[in-house]
Amino acid sequence: MPSLDDLKKRITSVKSTQKITKAMKMVATAKLRKAQENAEKGRPYSERMNNIILNLSKNITDKENSSKLLVGTGREDTHLCIVLTADRGLCGGFNTNIIKKAKNYFDKLSKEGKKFKIITVGTKGYDQLKRNYKDKIIEKISFKDSKNINYFDAEKVGSLILEKFDKEEFDICTIFYNKFKNVMTQIPQQQQIIPLQSEDENDSSNEQSDDSYEFEPDEDEILSNLLPKNISTQIFKAMLENSASEQGSRMTAMDNATRNAGELVDKLSIEYNRSRQAAITKELIEIISGAESL
Repeated sequence: MPSLDDLKKRITSVKSTQKITKAMKMVATAKLRKAQENAEKGRPYSERMNNIILNLSKNITDKENSSKLLVGTGREDTHLCIVLTADRGLCGGFNTNIIKKAKNYFDKLSKEGKKFKIITVGTKGYDQLKRNYKDKIIEKISFKDSKNINYFDAEKVGSLILEKFDKEEFDICTIFYNKFKNVMTQIPQQQQIIPLQSEDENDSSNEQSDDSYEFEPDEDEILSNLLPKNISTQIFKAMLENSASEQGSRMTAMDNATRNAGELVDKLSIEYNRSRQAAITKELIEIISGAESL
């Protein structure tokens, strides 16, 4: 049974931890609002850009000479997987859910006999994947020093993807991230960006416009400029969604940790009071017994 001093030190330690988790929750709450606004503002732009490119591609007559970013290489042998996670921990199951989604995809590719390469964006993703997939990881990227999510960081990742695609190092590129729904819910996403696909092929709400447009310059030239930019845009959107999801998950995790610490303090306080009462009772019995023996 722990002594009174041990219990007192434990209570003090847990209270200090509770103050830290409470402060982290408040910081996450403050950051969440801005991150959520950025994620919600970025969605219409990235989705619209995707749909415009897909609608433009329908008017192309010479598919064989179209950009490989749009139609693909004609092969599905090698896959490049971009796993976007956080650079910091203490955010509940945020990182684990993304890794789980990615691992399921890796297992599927392995069963089909296809090769895959991994680029991790975020240190936590690399830390979890290096145990089983170290030989598959070709690049590890971290933006830990960046205070805010910005397009230039996404452009660096996009440029790296395009560089490897031009060297024919892969045929299909897929990104993994968490989509922010609310503070309690973040949904792991898997989105193919090369060759370009609709973000949700099963979504019947995707616009199917029958309107005809006149383009200046022609579709091929527009697509040759839009497609590379779209890669960076989709990466940027995923980073914004991840940022909001991370803060929401951290806020929930720290709230739970604060409540758990409070419950533990109450439990330890009861145990401390009982031990203290038992010690006082024991001393009284010893004093009374000594007095009676005189």
